[in-house]
Amino acid sequence: MLRNIDIEIRLLIEAIYLKYSYDFRDYSGASIKRRVQHALRQFDCNTISALQERVLHDPAAFMQLLQLLTIPVSEMFRDPEHFLAIRQEVVPILKTYPSLKIWIAGCSTGEEVYSMAILLQEEGLLDRTIIYATDINPRSLEKAKQGIFSLENIRAYTHNYQKSGGQRSFADYYTAAYDYAIFDKRLRENVTFADHSLATDSVFSETHLISCRNVLIYFNKKLQNRAFGLFSESLCHRGFLMLGSKETLDFSDYSTQFTSLLKQERIYRKL
Repeated sequence: MLRNIDIEIRLLIEAIYLKYSYDFRDYSGASIKRRVQHALRQFDCNTISALQERVLHDPAAFMQLLQLLTIPVSEMFRDPEHFLAIRQEVVPILKTYPSLKIWIAGCSTGEEVYSMAILLQEEGLLDRTIIYATDINPRSLEKAKQGIFSLENIRAYTHNYQKSGGQRSFADYYTAAYDYAIFDKRLRENVTFADHSLATDSVFSETHLISCRNVLIYFNKKLQNRAFGLFSESLCHRGFLMLGSKETLDFSDYSTQFTSLLKQERIYRKL
């Protein structure tokens, strides 16, 4: 039997879908519950029903809630051994293509986008690459377009960059101003930032590489399969799919359509 809190969360998520077309119905129940309970404190609401009434009648309040439901947790060159594996095992194959299309799905505030752009720049591939960076959160996308990150995080990003096989000084890619690092605009000249939902939208381009890291852990199995279907449909023959360290294609409906290139780094190739 469903508890009252589970019923109220389900009603809230359904109401959000009907009113604003954001679909969280197949997100992990435990993750959504944590975020909704956090939202109750932030909105000073005693019940989820009160929160629902507020966001249904106030689009600005919904945008605030959206930030809490899609809390971005990212860093540049996250899991540096993953990026080192890209340099060593994937880049030599990418260099055989005359042009490249890369999709970074669930790009959040852009840390993964700039990490990939820097890697491609150093490997001589950025000028012939189009990067599609997508997310459902318009505020996160706007921040990603700006390429401005807090200086207090730069030390950790620099360490990650060095461990990932970085070939230059990380400081070459940004200008420090006040308490922020402003990244070189040339890194995003070939980047198209776009609103895209893995829950409701379709494929928009044939790609050679898809990076969707630390997004699928928030999906239930049904939505994970939908995302894998989009990735399979989007990737060209022998294209690459990259997942987060706690994500896997194993046991999905699409596991037989891919082979594991580097299992520990969660890098797959389409068969």
